[in-house]
Amino acid sequence: MPASSSLPIDSALGHLVDLPNGAAEDPLGLLAVLARITDPRHRRGVRYRLAVILGLAACAVLAGARSFTAIAEWAADADQDTLKGLGVAGAVPSESTFRRTLQRLDAEVFDDLAGQWAARHTAPGPGGRRVIAVDGKTLRGSGHGGEDSRHLLAAFEHAHGVVLGQVEVGAKTNEIPLFTTLLDRLEITDAVITADALHAQRDHATYLHRRGAHYLLIVKRNQPGLHAQLAALPWREVPKGYDKREHGHGRTERRTLKVTAVAAGLAFPHAAQAIQIVRRRKLKHKWSRETCYAITSLTVTQATNAQLAAIIRGHWGIENRLHWAATSATAKTPPRSAPRLARASWPACATWPSPFCAWLVQRASPLRCATTPAGRTGHYARS
Repeated sequence: MPASSSLPIDSALGHLVDLPNGAAEDPLGLLAVLARITDPRHRRGVRYRLAVILGLAACAVLAGARSFTAIAEWAADADQDTLKGLGVAGAVPSESTFRRTLQRLDAEVFDDLAGQWAARHTAPGPGGRRVIAVDGKTLRGSGHGGEDSRHLLAAFEHAHGVVLGQVEVGAKTNEIPLFTTLLDRLEITDAVITADALHAQRDHATYLHRRGAHYLLIVKRNQPGLHAQLAALPWREVPKGYDKREHGHGRTERRTLKVTAVAAGLAFPHAAQAIQIVRRRKLKHKWSRETCYAITSLTVTQATNAQLAAIIRGHWGIENRLHWAATSATAKTPPRSAPRLARASWPACATWPSPFCAWLVQRASPLRCATTPAGRTGHYARS
């Protein structure tokens, strides 16, 4: 049964269905970006433009599809206005068309182009500064038949919750050498890059300074010399710069922040301030305490204590935003029905849209497409 236009509508489709007369008319539309991807298929026998297939797949993933069959079923049930807006004339692509096309898609090209589009649409306003978290995650369910699970390093934009880019971390390497590879693809001038302790590397700090970016890096005992320097600072003499108490989920949490200038006394490139974060948590009438440290190239005139606290909190929030999507079976697990699936293509067509499309939903105005056809609630979330 086709979806009724009177059903609840998918607001994010507005950013896909913005080219009713062809993708080339609006260079800023997402369909126009998808049209720039090289079609991996042979010209002979092609019935659907690549942008049409990718647009349908993205909408289906938004509706909860997590297999090629579910994508094809969503397309078959979409109403005519939706199909027309996505450039479909006549019959919709079949499951085999989606499967063969997406398996052969160049995942890196897709990531780069879609990330560039997202970056343009999330640019900060006058006087604003972009904050980007760099962090990695192993994809649950991505290892089958003796293959290693896939690990991605992603650049996650704090304010809008969108992935600006990601690279795969091979089994014979780690995240550290891919830090610059990932950021080389992005415009980071005057941006603040946040990262966990693994990336508190002197070479990373030098690289970011050369690119005109700032950093805020968590420091743990994997850098014993730097950690000892930070712990030895006279924190008792430093006044609290930020103090906040929160209640929720059966616990009480209090976070305090102290900041001190260290431009002349810390053996780390371009460090301007050291930060001590103390988190106290009460759960089931028991208190716990955790102290950690961070360093930043932001000076006292470039960021207030409250702004530093918000940046740190935003970085830790990646666990609830990007990492939840990365471990969600809906977003990240390749279909079991396709054990020979080209592993490099699945993140491009199914893992990347999860946080990206969530951002689209948050910022878009309502349009005309039902996310789930009538009588099929929850149907597309099957594997």
